[in-house]
Amino acid sequence: MVVAPDRGRLGAPPSRGISAKDLAPFGWAPLVVLFVVGLVDRIEASLISGVLPLIQEEFAIGDTAAGAIPSAAALAAALVALPAGWLADRYSRTGVIAVVVFCWGLATLGSGLAATFSIFFLMRVLLAAAENIDNPASGSLLADYYPPVNRAKAYGIVRITTYLGGIGTALAGVLGQALGWRMTFMVMAIPGVLTALLVWWLKEPPRGFLDQVIARGGGEPVPVPAATARRTGEKLSDRVTARLRFAGQFGELMRVPTVTLVSVGLGLLTLGLAGIHYWLPSLIFREFKVPLAQASSTAGLLSVAGVVTGTLIGAWLAKRVHGVLKGGQLLVGGVGITAGSLVQGAAFLMGSYGPFLALCVLAWTLSSVAIPTMTASIADVARADSRGLAFAIVQLFITAGAAFGPLVVGFSSDQAGSLLTAMYILIAPMVTGGLLCLLARGFFGRDAQRVLDAAREAAIR
Repeated sequence: MVVAPDRGRLGAPPSRGISAKDLAPFGWAPLVVLFVVGLVDRIEASLISGVLPLIQEEFAIGDTAAGAIPSAAALAAALVALPAGWLADRYSRTGVIAVVVFCWGLATLGSGLAATFSIFFLMRVLLAAAENIDNPASGSLLADYYPPVNRAKAYGIVRITTYLGGIGTALAGVLGQALGWRMTFMVMAIPGVLTALLVWWLKEPPRGFLDQVIARGGGEPVPVPAATARRTGEKLSDRVTARLRFAGQFGELMRVPTVTLVSVGLGLLTLGLAGIHYWLPSLIFREFKVPLAQASSTAGLLSVAGVVTGTLIGAWLAKRVHGVLKGGQLLVGGVGITAGSLVQGAAFLMGSYGPFLALCVLAWTLSSVAIPTMTASIADVARADSRGLAFAIVQLFITAGAAFGPLVVGFSSDQAGSLLTAMYILIAPMVTGGLLCLLARGFFGRDAQRVLDAAREAAIR
């Protein structure tokens, strides 16, 4: 059914329809909204890093217990990753995101009100689980809003927020010193509620329709059909059939080499990055004797600078190599991850504060080149009706990596008596992750072609 676009909603299609030549057929408003969602997500998740010493002092906990907070939270998030993909492929993705964003705000408020460490621990776990539900829905939406030629740019802008936790760390350092760590969490609950209201105004695009338009080609606009919340023909009352279909989708995606290699590669990269970024303010505070507020702000702002620069470079390179160099996006991202990981290892050898920070920024810039390239590659090799699950698989591996990075560093620090020594352990898995992403390049062309062929057949029918 073709319907007139709803001009009162963000992301409504033009009345003339959309064509294969449109670079942003639904406008740029959806990109802005999903960017805000991701930014609020990371800020709320990263607040703890900027006030961690204050929390440790109040609750009298050591580094192992402190490192267990993000690890337990990440494990909880991993448990909901695949169900989140199932939801994204079957229900209104904008509705799913709006509900979970509202839950973020409640969990952040609960963190500030926690009377005991156990309650605080529980609130962080609930927050992480809620945050992980929106990722597959967001990834699926972007592929239906923007064509392949612009997907790297769209994913780069939105996925950059995954690595912008430095903003939350910096804010927490300043607010924690001025207001205390409890008030910091309570104040930052407000953006979550406001963002949920913004998502309600975002119009759901028809699932897979843009792929069909691209596969057919031509410059003539095609009328846009109404979006459906559930997948066509699915009998939700038949639980056995639904489970079999889900298992079949999961197995099919895991047999796509690009999906598997990129997922494992990014999981290993995240193992290292999660441990480094979680403990970095504490490392600066302990090793370089910098005041906590300054350490948190410096670590946060410099990481933001490196990530933004690297993502912009990655998006620019991805557009240049798209359709020109076979698997070019994976080449750019894999090289960036590998080189950035090696530079990060060199940074830990620096005994001087200035060179240490300079090499850290360079490492984050190089690694961030992969942000737009890796995610766009996943969208290109997964069919529209399974993209939510594809991004859920990627998120599952990323979350698993994030679960152990901070804990490994915290435990090793307690055993070795040196936080800096503990961080050296993370470099090897990060380099391995980059090499796996480079290996995926050899499979990308074949995997992406299968998706286009399927979309072309659907358009003909």
